[in-house]
Amino acid sequence: TDVDHRRSVAACMVQGVYIMQRDRQENRHGPEALAPPWWNFFNFEVQTLLIDDADSTIFGAVYKFKLDPLLNHNTLSTNSSPTHIIAFRGTLTKGDAFTRDLQLDLHFVRNILHRSSRFEIAIQAVRNLIASGNTNIWLVGHSLGSAMAMLAGKDMVKNGILLESHLFNPPFVSAPIETIKNKKVKHGLRIASSFVTAGLAVAVKAKKNHQQKNNGSNNSFLDLAAWVPCLYVNPRDHICSEYIGYFGHRVKMGSIGAGGVERLAAQHSIAGLFMDAFGKESHEPIHLLPSANLTVNLKRARDLKEAHGLHQWWRLDQQLESRTYR
Repeated sequence: TDVDHRRSVAACMVQGVYIMQRDRQENRHGPEALAPPWWNFFNFEVQTLLIDDADSTIFGAVYKFKLDPLLNHNTLSTNSSPTHIIAFRGTLTKGDAFTRDLQLDLHFVRNILHRSSRFEIAIQAVRNLIASGNTNIWLVGHSLGSAMAMLAGKDMVKNGILLESHLFNPPFVSAPIETIKNKKVKHGLRIASSFVTAGLAVAVKAKKNHQQKNNGSNNSFLDLAAWVPCLYVNPRDHICSEYIGYFGHRVKMGSIGAGGVERLAAQHSIAGLFMDAFGKESHEPIHLLPSANLTVNLKRARDLKEAHGLHQWWRLDQQLESRTYR
């Protein structure tokens, strides 16, 4: 039930997937494999490996919690201990996984990650567990893997199922406004962006006369509000830091009486609106969320590699600040 423990366990499960793929690349098997301690320590076992059909690399795993006969399980809350954890790794820059991972990174930027065979394999693993009557499942991921977990979580919400989710350094497709040090400039740019985005949304809706389509999209976004995934971001990581401004800006816009504008802007991306305006196919932005529990690591990172690293989320010497946005 401890939030630090839950975060640490979730991060270690993702690290286990990273190391399994590295074990595969280095041909480490049996007692030479380095991955098992990452899940054995927490009394989990690997139930299923998730293998990409394009390059045969390990991109995820389904872990199953093993009940310890020496423990009194009456003291364990069914809400605190998941029966399964489904974990997804992020992009690997070395080895045979890089080309495929980079391709999927571009899929994310274009909001078509849901069309990839890797995501089909991932979501099928989730659906199989759900079909067995089990909903006490965690979705966890890092970087590209957090985008996979986010997509899976959104898909489950559409079926009325809310899964606990821990998303580490989730990518956010946007200009890096959060990196601007001048607060007035930063706030001004965000206000301008909100009004432009909201205005474009209204204009596109009127021009294209897609009233029914747009209403469905908006309702879909609002339907996600009940799902509150845990997002973990570092201000120096420009890949995910924009989530800080994305949620914080809503509060500021509400305080100046422009909450309605921001609520509309928060559902759309400018790129997607322009594609709609020119009659090109666009897809719902993967990274946009109505609700989240946002944890920010305020301890200064030395560089982007450290700021984007997974290891920071199981360490206890970090300066973390959390807030829930709905």
